[in-house]
Amino acid sequence: MSVTVVLELQAKPESSDELRATLKAILPDTRAFEGCESIEVVGNQEDACNLIIYEKWTSRAQNEKYMQWRTETGALEKLGAMLAQAPSFRFYDLVDA
Repeated sequence: MSVTVVLELQAKPESSDELRATLKAILPDTRAFEGCESIEVVGNQEDACNLIIYEKWTSRAQNEKYMQWRTETGALEKLGAMLAQAPSFRFYDLVDA
C-alpha cells in the first residue's frame, strides 16, 4: 500500500527563492526515483518561506531509500543550509473511512 509523506520546510527569508529554485531543479530526479508515485510542492499563502511537499511513495522503505540517496549526493545538506529550522516529516496511510 502507498504511503503519503508530508514534508514541511521553513526557509530562511534570504533563502526562499533559492530553495524554490533548488527544488525545481532536483525534483525531476525525485519523480523518476523508483517508488515515487507523485510529488507536489505547495506554498503557504500567508508565509512565502513556508512550503509543504506532498509525496506519495509505494512504501516507506522506498522513501527511506530515496532519502539515503539524497544524503549521499549532498542534496540534503545543501537544502538544510537554506532552512530556518529542521524539516518536519510526517508519514500517513490511507484510512478506510
